[in-house]
Amino acid sequence: MRLAPVLADVVLGGRASASFRLLADVERARPTQEHWYLATLGTDPPVQGRGVGSALLRSMLKVVDDEGMPAYVESSKRQNVPFYMRHGFEVTGVVRSVDGVVSLWPMWRSPRRLEC
Repeated sequence: MRLAPVLADVVLGGRASASFRLLADVERARPTQEHWYLATLGTDPPVQGRGVGSALLRSMLKVVDDEGMPAYVESSKRQNVPFYMRHGFEVTGVVRSVDGVVSLWPMWRSPRRLEC
């Protein structure tokens, strides 16, 4: 435990304090309401733009909607925000590091009614 701050400082390149503050700010931005947290979605760059990411997300959102639950994501790239918005997510804010180098866009999606 005593080495944790030292290791963090080495791994984070001397930015441990700013990094921990950003993590705390992200945690404060997260919803407290029960929800699905969709942590990571990535598509190999050579196949981006071919619908693979959308298909993966749609399959997960079907599960979420079947359960009548909202979903939450954090996008670390501004250019990915429209992708999530096309799937019904709304930006709830922006979390930025103290130095402005890192930004995250928290996004929320209310459950959709199932169509008969």
